[in-house]
Amino acid sequence: MQTTRRTFLGALAATGTLVATAPAAVARSTGGTGRLTNLDHLRFLLGDVPLTPSTAHTTYRIDAEPVALAPWTYADADGGSFRRLGGGTFDPATGYYGQGAFNADDIARAVVVFLRDWQATGDARSRGHAYENLRALAYLQTVDGPNTGRVVLWQQFDGSLNPSAEPVELPDPSDSAESYWLARTVWALGEGHAAFSGEDDEFAAFLYERLHLALDALDEESLSRYGQFVTSDGVDLPAWLIGGGADATAEAVLGLAATQAAAPDDRVGSALERYAEGIAAMGTATGGWPFGAVLPWTGSLGFWHAWGGAAPEALARAGETLGRDDLVEVAITDAGTFTPLVLACGGPNNAWAPLPAEAQIAYGAHGRVAAALAAADAGGGPGLRELAGLAAGWFFGANTAGAAVYDPATGVTFDGVETDGRINRNSGAESTIHGQLTMLALDARPDVAALARSITSLHAFEGLSAVDAETARFSAGCTVVTPGGGAWMGEGNLSGGAYLQVPAGEWVEFDLDAEQAALAYPIAWRTDAEAGTARWSVVGGAALGVTANGGTGAAGLTEVPGSLVPQDLDEVVPAGVVTVRCESDGDLRLDALLLRPLVTTAHYATTGSDAVLYVNAGDRVTLTPALARGTARAYTRAGKQRGQMRAGRKVRVVEGGFTISR
Repeated sequence: MQTTRRTFLGALAATGTLVATAPAAVARSTGGTGRLTNLDHLRFLLGDVPLTPSTAHTTYRIDAEPVALAPWTYADADGGSFRRLGGGTFDPATGYYGQGAFNADDIARAVVVFLRDWQATGDARSRGHAYENLRALAYLQTVDGPNTGRVVLWQQFDGSLNPSAEPVELPDPSDSAESYWLARTVWALGEGHAAFSGEDDEFAAFLYERLHLALDALDEESLSRYGQFVTSDGVDLPAWLIGGGADATAEAVLGLAATQAAAPDDRVGSALERYAEGIAAMGTATGGWPFGAVLPWTGSLGFWHAWGGAAPEALARAGETLGRDDLVEVAITDAGTFTPLVLACGGPNNAWAPLPAEAQIAYGAHGRVAAALAAADAGGGPGLRELAGLAAGWFFGANTAGAAVYDPATGVTFDGVETDGRINRNSGAESTIHGQLTMLALDARPDVAALARSITSLHAFEGLSAVDAETARFSAGCTVVTPGGGAWMGEGNLSGGAYLQVPAGEWVEFDLDAEQAALAYPIAWRTDAEAGTARWSVVGGAALGVTANGGTGAAGLTEVPGSLVPQDLDEVVPAGVVTVRCESDGDLRLDALLLRPLVTTAHYATTGSDAVLYVNAGDRVTLTPALARGTARAYTRAGKQRGQMRAGRKVRVVEGGFTISR
């Protein structure tokens, strides 16, 4: 009988439930003043989860309330409606998905949305949905045995757990080690404890107990390594990040900071401070690649991804809670230096590896908005709020599709925009959640929301560019090498999928024709051993500098020896028609020459006059041609205002800072 029931319910799960929650295309914002947050689509994703108590898995009031709520993972567009789906291949014989219907990552993040909406509006439905999702999440946490405190990632529609999903997730089983989903569980438990304290003390106490159970597990792994370092291509990086990532650790820090601010606790405070210090140690300098961003992963020095976007937000929140200005400073550097460049490169591409590439999704867009707002709240200047408004414009048309991907009337956020401008019109849990987290932040700041929703498209942008070495002019002894495994080299992607082998005594020349001077960053697949140097110069002009062909040092925990990180040159490449020459005295594996104009720009069409962002990469104040009329405000990289002017023929941009005209 059980088999028959499971197959029948599985068939329903496969077909999903058709609900007309959104039109075929998301409508453009009209620049109105109504509330942007709309949880209708997220509520549509919620499904009942039957929960059966066991020695290892139970939850709050499971005997009295044996059913909880959790969001289905995916929602595929079907005409004007959506069909809810699980992850992996569906097996009609069992009614199961290879992964599951629900997952801890999305349940935890949905909790945060419902909690924040309840706190912002007092909505009883959001309180109830936060409560139910927290109960579902707690059930996924293992409470007995060797994996106590850790979290199973996937759950089938009938409540059964799937600790070893297909395709395989690491760690496997999913509660056998710390993970992204354990970090996100800490986020949800922390914000949940803070919200329910004083409102439902019994439930808050349960959440507090489960949070400490998660800390027990983290104490056995990452927190036990506090103060230790690992080697990543010769560079020492913190060994106490969850799963080796500032990305995962940042989401745990958001929860720890929330509960520590509401109800200070020595153990929570210690974990918060230690994890925040680890994230801060992944911060980078503003001059070279990746331009002030917090690196998300100890496994590569040349790979930044938008899924790590919570790092600056977490540092700002932790710095405020702990009274640590040094943590806030790293957050402000990321938000005020890297975010403007991201916008000038066309928006939140999923990966910089090391060149900006891949699709743009709500997760990455939300990260840039949240980073700028948190940094502004923690002491950054008002320019960071304006940056946040421009970044949030992604949802309303400032993307590579030039179309709105969020609809305030339905709460639908599309699953992403491809590099060629195609929109993925599905609307699963992750996109919906990060869309709503963004809208909640905007609704709390009407001035930022007004700027964001006024944007209708990204009219034009001028950011980074690259010239592949294999397309340049080179001497006879050079060889184009196309690795058999494709562009991915274990720590980054080769531009064009190939590199140029330049032996000692050989040369390469890049013919350039640019309207303005640019900073140049040669990208070489450096070896771990010393391999000589490359000298760079302008033919008939000045020397630009010297870069290393090798000498990265021990690979350490990275996948392969060597690195693919852009290197700095000492001098600027002049504007106009020039030839840049590279001469090697060793074995050089040259991928590309990355160019960053001294002033990069993003030009937005709005419901009113155009808005333009100007970003200065140089070390001196620059006057640059104005792309549109309006009032222009100049800001330092910390968002502090340094003047206001009419955008006539020229616009002033301070050194290392940005100017916004509108």
